[in-house]
Amino acid sequence: MSARTLHIIFFSSLASLFLSTHCDNQSQKDVALFIFGDSLNDAGTNNYIDTLFRANFPPYGETFFHHPTGRFTDGRLIADFIAEYAKLPLIPPYLQMKDDEFKGGANFASAGAGALVDTYKGFVVDMMVQLKQFEQLEKKLRKNMGSEKAKRIIKEGVYLISIGNNDYFMPLVYDPALFHSISMEDYVGMVIGNITTVLKGIYKVGGRKFAMIGIGPIGCVPAMRASTRNGTCSGKANKLAKLHNIALPSILTKLETQLQGFEYAYFDFYTTGSDSIKNPSKYGFKEAKTACCGSGPFRAEPTCGGKRGVEEYSLCRHPEKYVFFDANHPSERANRQVAQLMWNGSLSVIKPHNLEALFKLEGV
Repeated sequence: MSARTLHIIFFSSLASLFLSTHCDNQSQKDVALFIFGDSLNDAGTNNYIDTLFRANFPPYGETFFHHPTGRFTDGRLIADFIAEYAKLPLIPPYLQMKDDEFKGGANFASAGAGALVDTYKGFVVDMMVQLKQFEQLEKKLRKNMGSEKAKRIIKEGVYLISIGNNDYFMPLVYDPALFHSISMEDYVGMVIGNITTVLKGIYKVGGRKFAMIGIGPIGCVPAMRASTRNGTCSGKANKLAKLHNIALPSILTKLETQLQGFEYAYFDFYTTGSDSIKNPSKYGFKEAKTACCGSGPFRAEPTCGGKRGVEEYSLCRHPEKYVFFDANHPSERANRQVAQLMWNGSLSVIKPHNLEALFKLEGV
């Protein structure tokens, strides 16, 4: 598969609690973290499926782990920092977990995944399959822990979801004529419809607390910037992101009224991401247009690591000075800043609850 094809990878993700299902002294206040979505929070899911959409080779993972883990960044993901703030261990990929293992939650996110089943079909674990995996996990918990304990874990857990990036990235790169036959608004409606189905599916199993990450300024990632004539952000990509970010909070508000006990936090990734790109020095960065790792203009070719058809690539010496680690994905430092805003940010960036408050909600 060519290097260009790999442009489709987007964002292509309580140490004493839940050490295993054999722990019987778990506190009523312990809260698990369940992670769904794409490469923005993929902790290694794609290491376990037949796909080229992987990051299990150097220099991925160099900053924190000092070896590749499958995460599409130089270190930790947003979900990793959220787990840390919640005093949980790093949440493992569901496909890595043994049948009797449960360490603070499960990560179902898969690089390249979308809300639409046809988004990179055959190369990813799409959202509908991720939901099925969660249903399977709930059954295992009931079998290993008993119905009451499993029910509490599912009910009190927080469901962190980042999805939609690939649904918008794919047609823009590979089928731009699609929007001649369907409006952007209708296409976004299809994506939101599938997200709604998954949220209702998780709710049906027993989930009540949802942390939703909006779509960031996807038109400004190096891969998209390099596709424009003058190296500016892609207006079409950002338009889709904005439409998504109008529709998603509206659906969340409706679900809050329709489903008893439904609680959510919505993070405005677009506004915060745009500000860090426009004003990198404000956030301690020196470079916001060019990636740390890759090749070509803006290092936008997805050649990082030399394992995707092209062996030669460039690597910066200080990833922490870059907003983007590779052509499509944030650096660990950028991920940390996003996670901090999600954890204890104000209503201007995350509402109606930040994650610190969402984790503490009880009896919903």
